[in-house]
Amino acid sequence: MKKIKQFLVKIFIDNPVVGKIDRYIIKQFLGTYFVSLALIISIAVVFDFNENLDNFMAKNAPWKAIIFDYYFSFIPFYSNLFSQLFVFLAVILFTTKLADRSEIIAMMSTGMSFKRLLRPYIISAIIIGGLSFYLGAFVIPKGNVTRIKFESKYKSKKHIITGASNVQLQVDSGVIAYIESYDLRTRTGYHFCLDKIEGKKVVSHLTATSIEYDTLSETRYHWIIRDYKIRDMKGMREKITTGSKMDSIIKIEPNDLTVAKGQQETLTTPVLKEYIDNQRKRGFSNIQPFEIEYHKRFAAPFAAIIMAIMGASLSAEKRKGGMGMALGIGIALCAAYIMLQTVSSSFALNAGASPIVAVWIPNVVFSFIAVYLYRKAPK
Repeated sequence: MKKIKQFLVKIFIDNPVVGKIDRYIIKQFLGTYFVSLALIISIAVVFDFNENLDNFMAKNAPWKAIIFDYYFSFIPFYSNLFSQLFVFLAVILFTTKLADRSEIIAMMSTGMSFKRLLRPYIISAIIIGGLSFYLGAFVIPKGNVTRIKFESKYKSKKHIITGASNVQLQVDSGVIAYIESYDLRTRTGYHFCLDKIEGKKVVSHLTATSIEYDTLSETRYHWIIRDYKIRDMKGMREKITTGSKMDSIIKIEPNDLTVAKGQQETLTTPVLKEYIDNQRKRGFSNIQPFEIEYHKRFAAPFAAIIMAIMGASLSAEKRKGGMGMALGIGIALCAAYIMLQTVSSSFALNAGASPIVAVWIPNVVFSFIAVYLYRKAPK
């Protein structure tokens, strides 16, 4: 903590490039941001608690778990999720006040350009974006594990996955597994197939009535195959082997077959990237939510900068109506951003669109809006 304080002092106090006006605006920016964030999240907590109180009481949730396991993870998760929108509203709130008090006119009358005026806004947005990225990449996912466990036990069980169907994935080089249905509770899959491919030809085809993961075995990937039939093809010859039970090592674990709702939110960014790479190599098809979450963590910090430029450009001019007009336009733009973000993510999940394109579309669209507002801003 001491090193962080020394770093901030060096950057914002001892740095000759950052002047008094910069420090003043940065202080106003960050102060308004954290106050508005605390106010809105507090209201969200009250509404959430009121909505879920009956569930908490019906399921005898202890107060310690409600406060520390749920809300101590709920607050940072949703604060970070909507961080860039809080940036936008905070900029409008304090910049409108500066404009109403003619402080911006006084700054620009000294010869300061609007471009130069934006510098402390961008610095503040970079600080918030960097903090948001670090929390979202390494800190919040760990808290989400506790939050989701609490929700599963005391809030609702809608996102608990007990099975999977029609799962196909590559378990080794040239080895493809298929399970028609899988029960996570009994660790048993039904109508199992395992194909070994060399070149473009299937050289071995195994079918089985069921396959069961051996939880008592010390060996990893240990499965028990029941009522199996193996067809080995060598040229024009075919060898058929049948049996009632066979132990086998297949590089699949039960968790590889099912994806729980919100699972991508519980993985830190390095683990999330490793998971995506491994599942892509194995041919697992249901990784779009993980890819969207991964790219969203990088897009969010840039969104904070875009929102800061938009907010400053929109509210820097002194208006008769005060902040009412600017705040109304700001709320409308926030709603449009959320809607565009939701629609583009839906295209990636349901229509096969590229996750990275879907995640960055809102930033690209609002970058053009930011440029337009910047050109219209008072010079």
